[in-house]
Order: sequence, then C-alpha cells, then structure tokens
Amino acid sequence: MSAHTGRRPGDGDLPSEPAKTDSSAGHPDTGPTSAARASPRRFWSARRVPAVIVALLSLAAVGLLLYDVVSVRAGRPGMGWRRRLADELATRPLDDVWMIVGAAVAMALGLCLVVLAVTPGLRRLLPMRQPTGTGGTGEVRAGLDRRAAALILRDRAVRVSGVESARVDVGRRKIKARAQVHFRDLDEVRADLDSALGEAVATLGLARRPMLTVHVRRPKKG
Repeated sequence: MSAHTGRRPGDGDLPSEPAKTDSSAGHPDTGPTSAARASPRRFWSARRVPAVIVALLSLAAVGLLLYDVVSVRAGRPGMGWRRRLADELATRPLDDVWMIVGAAVAMALGLCLVVLAVTPGLRRLLPMRQPTGTGGTGEVRAGLDRRAAALILRDRAVRVSGVESARVDVGRRKIKARAQVHFRDLDEVRADLDSALGEAVATLGLARRPMLTVHVRRPKKG
C-alpha cells in the first residue's frame, strides 16, 4: 500500500482515526455531517511534461519570429519561410484542404490542452478519508494506489475457502473481483467473498467507498 501526501494551507490535519467530539474541551462538532463536508478532493497532476513542452515550443516560435522582425528592422530581407507563409495565408481560400487540416489540428491541440488543464489526472490514486476536528496548521492528504488496493483485496480473496485464484480490478467507483473455485458450492463461496471483501474494502479507509461486484466460476476443464 502506498500513500501520496501533500500540504495545502487552510485545511485540517489528517489523523488515522476519526476524531471524537469532546464537549468539555470546547471542540467543534466532528460528527458525520462535519466529516462529509471535509471529504477530500481528488489529487491534481502537476502536468509538468505538457507544460514544459508548450513552454519550449512557444519560446522557440516567439524567439524565431522576434529574430526575423529584428532582421527586417535592421534592413535585411525577411526569412523565406515567413514570406511564403504570409503569401499562402493571403492567397489560399478558407475552404482549401490544407487550411481545414491545419485548423483541425490546431483545434485538436487546443482541446487537449484544455482537457489537461481542467481534469485532475492521477487516476491511480484513490483519496482516503479526511477526519476533522484536530489541531494543526496544514492539511495532510492521503491517497491509496489502486494497484496496491487491488493486491490487498486479492490476497484477502484467496484466503476464502474454496478459492483457487482471484483477480481484483479497482476503479474509482467500482471494484470487480473474479475468482475461480475448485471446491465448495459457488453460491457459498460468492457469499463468503462478498463478506470478506466488503470488510477489506471498509478497512482501506477510502473517502468514497466503491461498489463491489463479485463473480465466481469453475476453472475450465481440459
């Protein structure tokens, strides 16, 4: 199991257990309603690689254009590519194939940048519960890696009597468990898996408990 931590000013600390209300100490209410309000948000990716690529391309384009403008101001002829580009843009009609292709590519790149800017990313990290009511000056946010959660649940599944092998896929909203049963009744094994995995999911401490689905089957003969 892995954890992802970060600090943001203005939020409470994260204890490992939910805080209890102490009326004699004058602490604010930390009941279920308060804990629900403090439900942590998803982790946001820094997007360093796209930001660096866009910055370098922009710097190269602006630098090249500035160099050409300075050269023209100094009495030298402009670069051939810029004169040709200006002529093409001035003479080609808007319904030209290359104009449409260029506009479509530019629009696609712009949409990609917008999607990267407005989506959190880091889908592999599942936010964990964030209890409130403790002292502190910063926020400690915890996240559980989806692959680590899948390993924990798979290990718990293979301990169920009758399960020969198991596979668990952990998503942000759903957990799918598939198991091969080599003895015992399938319905009994499914019930035991539902109970065991339900308890295991509860111990993960996730902020939003995913829906659990269990499928069992006999191994193929042959």
